[in-house]
Amino acid sequence: MAGKLMRAVLHVEVPVPTPNKDEVLLKLEATSLNTLDLRFQKGVARPFVPRKFPVIPCTDVAGEVVEVGSSVVKFKAGDKVVALLNPLIGGGLAEYAVAKESLTVPRTDEVSAAEDGSGPHMNILVTAASGGVGHYAVQLAKLGNTHVTGTCGARNIEFVKSLGADEVLDYKTPEGASLKSPLGKKYDAVIHCARGIPWSTFEPNLSDNGKVIDLTPGPSSMLVKEGKLKTMFDSKHPLSKAQDAWAKSLDGHATGKIIVEI
Repeated sequence: MAGKLMRAVLHVEVPVPTPNKDEVLLKLEATSLNTLDLRFQKGVARPFVPRKFPVIPCTDVAGEVVEVGSSVVKFKAGDKVVALLNPLIGGGLAEYAVAKESLTVPRTDEVSAAEDGSGPHMNILVTAASGGVGHYAVQLAKLGNTHVTGTCGARNIEFVKSLGADEVLDYKTPEGASLKSPLGKKYDAVIHCARGIPWSTFEPNLSDNGKVIDLTPGPSSMLVKEGKLKTMFDSKHPLSKAQDAWAKSLDGHATGKIIVEI
């Protein structure tokens, strides 16, 4: 199946987009592949998305502002930013893209550090802890007064431990599939980054007031001061080899983000 999908990848010349009044035009430097892009390719949102073919996928981008719309006030040409493109349109696997001002944030060297972990102790489970979203969730969870359990494949267990996880479950084992803590702990929160896990699996593992938080893609501030939150890269590919990045993502076992450099 992956081979058939790869034959549909095209490298084409398209016009540089023109920003609307509330948009910025970006000269892209990098984009990352997300599960949402692969779901669109597999047709999970048809006939609504994609609206037409060919489609330029990817929505998480980083780059430099080269032009701003007439009503844009937060940015100017030359600003380095990260942005979330319209998921119904995409556009990240290109040299230029337009993004809404409201979904664009400055790309600074560092942001304010998070407050030191305090408050009541919490037990947290992160599913798909080695993935593009999950590896952030583990690091963020460990900033607090927490005991963190993560799930991943066997080959990524040491990687998830290196992020700070206290326990790691191989999701292919009976214990991992049931999400049971090796220490018998009940989870106060589950940060859910995987698919296909029913509520009946979560429920017996939750504390009395436990919650399941289903994460979806969105722009957020990155806590990078003092190395408290790092973006972990599975692999980097040039735009001319974007199909290799796509094939890697289809494999479903990325360790962190798959990046296309532009």
